[in-house]
Amino acid sequence: MPAWICATCGVQYADAEQPPAHCPVCEDERQYVGWDGQQWTTRDELARDHRSVLREEEPGLLGVGVEPAFAIGQRALLVRTPAGNVLWDCVSLLDDDATARIGELGGIAAIAMSHPHFYGAHVDLAEVFDARVVIPQADREWVARPSPRIEFFDEEVEPVPGVTVARIGGHFDGAAVLHWPAGSDGRGALLTGDTITVVQDRDWVSFMWSFPNLIPLDEHTVTDIARRVERFPFDRVYGGWWGRVVVRDGAAAVRRSADRYVARLHGERPG
Repeated sequence: MPAWICATCGVQYADAEQPPAHCPVCEDERQYVGWDGQQWTTRDELARDHRSVLREEEPGLLGVGVEPAFAIGQRALLVRTPAGNVLWDCVSLLDDDATARIGELGGIAAIAMSHPHFYGAHVDLAEVFDARVVIPQADREWVARPSPRIEFFDEEVEPVPGVTVARIGGHFDGAAVLHWPAGSDGRGALLTGDTITVVQDRDWVSFMWSFPNLIPLDEHTVTDIARRVERFPFDRVYGGWWGRVVVRDGAAAVRRSADRYVARLHGERPG
């Protein structure tokens, strides 16, 4: 039986002879059902006209994407460490060539995701690489394909020694970030998906309840997100798509972006 994949959000559901009647991830107000209605695919169907793309983002960090873009078009990140590799966020397809290449690089010890929109086919990948999956307890209800490989945590977890995944809330109650101390030449990197999203002007980030439906967050939540990441030293911020990177002074970018967001909520104009 296939594990069905939603064509709009890219999340994989439990094995079944027929696809689910609904995709709860897409029916939630933070996402949307495609304009042509609910559509489903499978890994085998996807592999017929899509392929995996691997690109080095910096030493020790490998981008993992799908071409042509599928669903919301995100790319995942493989964080390589001496204690084991962590896949941050997920995609709906990892083809055979990419699987072999990641195996040559040490495989995947653990998988962690920023929020349910980036869950992809994480159970498939966990089974291929014999990896554990860590998900915040606050987002337990959004797990679409249960697996004994999934472990739930409350506020913070180290998927491998020296790498921290922390719940920060906002976009989802369990929205999370990954802190990689070795990133940016030892100055630290924060991997955020779009729980803290890197915007087109890559000196800034932003925060939303729903990005496709343009629903903002409130002042308290935005300031709490900024407060929660302040304890991590980081110079670089990696968002959820190719090129969405704050290359330097990332911690200051998060702080000033939160301040700007709150100022605009109060109707204050810059300058």
